[in-house]
Amino acid sequence: MFHHHSRALQDLFDTRRIADRIDDVLVTDFVGPDAASFIEARDMFFLATADEDGRPTCSYKGGDPGFVTVVDERTLAFPNYDGNGMYLSMGNIAANPEVGLLFIDFVKGNRLRVQGRAVVHLDDPLLSDYEGAQFVVRVHVTQVFPNCPRYIHRYQLVRRSKFVPRPGRATPVPDWKRADWACDYLPEDDPARS
Repeated sequence: MFHHHSRALQDLFDTRRIADRIDDVLVTDFVGPDAASFIEARDMFFLATADEDGRPTCSYKGGDPGFVTVVDERTLAFPNYDGNGMYLSMGNIAANPEVGLLFIDFVKGNRLRVQGRAVVHLDDPLLSDYEGAQFVVRVHVTQVFPNCPRYIHRYQLVRRSKFVPRPGRATPVPDWKRADWACDYLPEDDPARS
């Protein structure tokens, strides 16, 4: 789990023993029942990706609770919804499948890290389970581990995003898509054009 730069800092700050203990006791290569419940209760996570040259990006992914599906103990799936059309994270996955997912409960103050290899599936069987999804991303899990919660700021949910696609209602068009700088450049079938 650790490379020589991690080890150098662990040795500098005398944390090698606790780092090794965490790796031995808390890090798994599967999603256990508690981790699965935690993941499926989240309505957001942060996705870290890097392109073929190692240039990173981190994106926020949100939906209703349960939008990340624990398919089995080694596989997660989540939808890709309409966004700004840049596809930075998804393009990175096509170039470099290594990803990191950070799930945080800001109300209770818990977090969980998942490392893995992701693949974009344009015709995934789960696609019909995700209202309004463009495609599904599946993550083959390689590491799962809790993360120290002490610096998590506590927040309360005020409201869920009205832009998350939901069955039985039209998804609102975001204002930025109606702005002069954007509206003429949207895809031909974008609802903001009507």
